[in-house]
Amino acid sequence: MDFEILGNITDQETFAVGRGIRELSRLRRLYGAGRWRKRKGKATIRLADGAIHIAEIHWYEATGKGRKEFKIKRFLDASP
Repeated sequence: MDFEILGNITDQETFAVGRGIRELSRLRRLYGAGRWRKRKGKATIRLADGAIHIAEIHWYEATGKGRKEFKIKRFLDASP
């Protein structure tokens, strides 16, 4: 799903680190070695059709690599 993050990501939380990430070997192959973390947070997003929503998003992050592969896990406002 294509979307754009508007503003800051709030309530950020790390919920998997290192070997706790199922996709670790793929991340290392694509982006290189690092201390990979799987994180989540809340953000206001704009979908490809122009609709604006508040959503929980997940992504992977490593020091020196930045944030990679954002995905929407669920919409938090009333109308998805």
